[in-house]
Amino acid sequence: MFVDFKEHKVKKLLLSPEIAEQKIKSWCAYQERSQNETRYKLKEYGLFDADVEQIISKLISENYLNEERFAIALAGGKFRIKHWGKIKIKIELRKHKISDYLINKALTAISDEDYLNVINLVSEKKIKQVKLNDKQKLFYSTLNYLVSRGFERDLVIEELNKLLK
Repeated sequence: MFVDFKEHKVKKLLLSPEIAEQKIKSWCAYQERSQNETRYKLKEYGLFDADVEQIISKLISENYLNEERFAIALAGGKFRIKHWGKIKIKIELRKHKISDYLINKALTAISDEDYLNVINLVSEKKIKQVKLNDKQKLFYSTLNYLVSRGFERDLVIEELNKLLK
């Protein structure tokens, strides 16, 4: 179904800053949030920019919002649960407007040993799914799949060569 976004308007709730602050505190307490998505949510509540920035600073000072904690949680979750590679995680963190320093900190929280184990796990799973007799086609099919999952091409080639020997 095609949706014309020009006609589709974001439903804005018109809330007072006090009520919006209480709602956003419980929203942030539920799971880690970035400042960017919190700012967007507050604007959906119909608040002015000055009120939004005031609430954001209060959330940071009360430790409801912490960009470092968010970055590490997102990177760890996408890696452990969805088995994403560092490249794809980095792109996702950039969508949330996380600084390069925090992105690097979040990615270094993923151990190299675990990273290689996940590459091998995903490789083995993909190799079992692909029904190809040609070893070269199997190699490139698996390589393309892993690269699309955000793993580094050189690292994947190295691990696939070990696995397919």
